[in-house]
Amino acid sequence: MSTSEGRPRLRLHEHPTFLLAQLGVHTTERFGSLLAPLNIQPRHVAVLSTLLDRSGISQQQLCESLHIHRNVMVGMVDELERRGLVERRRHPVQRRAHALHVLPAGAELLRKAEEILDAYEAELFESDGSDVRSAVLETLQRIATRAGVRDASQPECGGCGAGEQVPH
Repeated sequence: MSTSEGRPRLRLHEHPTFLLAQLGVHTTERFGSLLAPLNIQPRHVAVLSTLLDRSGISQQQLCESLHIHRNVMVGMVDELERRGLVERRRHPVQRRAHALHVLPAGAELLRKAEEILDAYEAELFESDGSDVRSAVLETLQRIATRAGVRDASQPECGGCGAGEQVPH
């Protein structure tokens, strides 16, 4: 902390937490604008990617995995279903739940979104090279783990995997 005219002043740009927050906002907005031609948002990419990795999970499990409120998730899944990107099927174990599955059109849209993400990351790390990208990724993964952020694609994340009983 330094002082300016006798007042304390934080140098926020020297705090990784602040920079991570700012970078998160910026990259989400930029990625969202790059996805606009596909008519999806980063949150749709997260839903499709999670469902592709964990096909057949319930909507509740998806909510828990991505930390998205169930009311918001209902609307997102409804929208993705209307667009023919995902479908709800009767869950094999939970008779009052539906299993969610990505349809071929959803997988293709996700492939296009990943191409956009790859190009954006190449732009971000343009002069730094793959070594820096790998080091940043490893560091962020370690920080995320310590902070309790879990990989939504992992079956143990967000409750039970498909076919397991959800505790009440």
